[in-house]
Amino acid sequence: MAGEIPDLVAHARTGTGKGAARASRRRGMVPGVVYGGGADPAAIEIPFNELLKKLKAGRFLATLWNLKVEGQEDVRVIARDVQRDTVKDLPTHVDLMRLRRTSKVNLYIPVEFTGEEQAPGIKKGGVLTTVRPEVELRVTAGDIPEKLVADVSHMEIGDTLTISDITLPEGTKPTIDRDFVIANIQPPSGLASQTDDEDEAPETEVINQTDETVTSEDD
Repeated sequence: MAGEIPDLVAHARTGTGKGAARASRRRGMVPGVVYGGGADPAAIEIPFNELLKKLKAGRFLATLWNLKVEGQEDVRVIARDVQRDTVKDLPTHVDLMRLRRTSKVNLYIPVEFTGEEQAPGIKKGGVLTTVRPEVELRVTAGDIPEKLVADVSHMEIGDTLTISDITLPEGTKPTIDRDFVIANIQPPSGLASQTDDEDEAPETEVINQTDETVTSEDD
């Protein structure tokens, strides 16, 4: 089941070039362009405060957005680049790319854990430790899962849950080509083993979308 795609509200922008971009910024907007998807590039502008809020929330470059421009049909886009002022580090321009429903894109999908109340290891005092609260998947733009469900009801103290233990939606696959750790159950405080160093640490780097990470099955 596809999750709800967040809206990115923008306005059509008249004029192009540096002069038009400066005028947009004076109005409290961030100029941008939307391209790809078999249509002509379109000049837009996004309210500065709204864009800054989304940037501070994180994952802006790894989120699929529903672009809403008054008088135009909504379109799914992903940010390819956000240019910033070199001194103030504030956004000055944004590039968005349209996606077809068949396009493949890398997105971070949250993991929901179930069965904690039934897990033998937790009943014995163990602690469920989440290594990856979200997983980067290669997904189809038209069928993005809302979440991944990880069942921990069978886990004992010392057990580890990996990506292979989770049933992935059809048409999706992890971007990491190995059986990485999602969570584990640690011993109660004071009894923790010193051999847990093998557990992986979560990767927090967001890789900017490139031509290699965004493709379309129609191409």
